[in-house]
Amino acid sequence: QVQVVESGGGLVQAGGSLRLSCATSGRTLSSYAMGWFRQAPGKEREFVAAISWRSGSIYNADSVKGRFTISRDNAKNTVYLQMNSLKPEDTAVYYCAAAEGRIATRKEYDYAYWGQGTQVTVSS
Repeated sequence: QVQVVESGGGLVQAGGSLRLSCATSGRTLSSYAMGWFRQAPGKEREFVAAISWRSGSIYNADSVKGRFTISRDNAKNTVYLQMNSLKPEDTAVYYCAAAEGRIATRKEYDYAYWGQGTQVTVSS
């Protein structure tokens, strides 16, 4: 089992950048594929990005391609989401999640362990 804690959210102006971090504890991070999801007010949670255990496979949602970058440091048990060129529509609670196995996946139901989320607000 793994515990997941997100940090790094905040308020930023449109066009700005933020880097979210996801610290894990428990089983070694290299045992899991990792993903980021987000949920905006009044909307369902949606996939943002995913990364396989050795970073060999990375998936991004079309809405964030070219702007967001997912990465991981297994030695530090940490996953990152670098967010550049932020838009007001990126405003949401961002969740980090861990999936059993090492293959990156876009499917929410593949992720067994979730953090509490961190708020990202982008002002226009």
